[in-house]
Amino acid sequence: MNLEGARVLVTGAGGGLGTPLVEGLLRAGARVVVSSRAPREVPGTRAVAADLRLPGEPERLVEEAVAHLGGLDGLVHAAGVVAFGPATEADDDLLDELFLADAIGPIRLLRAAVPHLRAGRDPFAVVVSAVVAERPQPGMAAYSAAKAALSAFVRALAREERFRVLDVRPPHTETGLATRPVAGTAPRLPAGLAPQEVADRVLRAVTGGERELGAAAFTRPA
Repeated sequence: MNLEGARVLVTGAGGGLGTPLVEGLLRAGARVVVSSRAPREVPGTRAVAADLRLPGEPERLVEEAVAHLGGLDGLVHAAGVVAFGPATEADDDLLDELFLADAIGPIRLLRAAVPHLRAGRDPFAVVVSAVVAERPQPGMAAYSAAKAALSAFVRALAREERFRVLDVRPPHTETGLATRPVAGTAPRLPAGLAPQEVADRVLRAVTGGERELGAAAFTRPA
């Protein structure tokens, strides 16, 4: 597909992965609305603050994006939070935080966006979950569970809709998210992928018509 003129909403736009995704979309000629809890202005975009954890916020964000763009052809969700620690130490407040930010909020966002995407031009939805949706990790049980819930919803939605819905599950990526956990401390992690590398792969999948982008899709040639 050609992204020239595509009307796209990007969440987590100021993050380590969201930034190169937005830049790539703009280079391709897309019209972009960017969003995060405190979005920074990006030349050539419209910024809308939204907290997807809160009821009504995903719906408001979609409506504002549609009003500004005149419709919606693409959604790229690259927002989320992470936490570390033993499974049994994840209290109710932490579970609520993780599932609202990493599963329920994005699901509400998709639910609000789908009717507009159905009417779009070559529509697509990209949702970045994580490799832990495929391979849950010790010390990250609650985070893994939230991402697995989102991944399951997205993959089922992809089978229901005519337009492309991609569940993106990249390996560990150096977005800086692990340095800002909502609980716990990150263990020593191996060097991850560069955000630009992941963003480029995601955009190639979008323009190339791919329908699956699991962790194996990010494996570098030997």
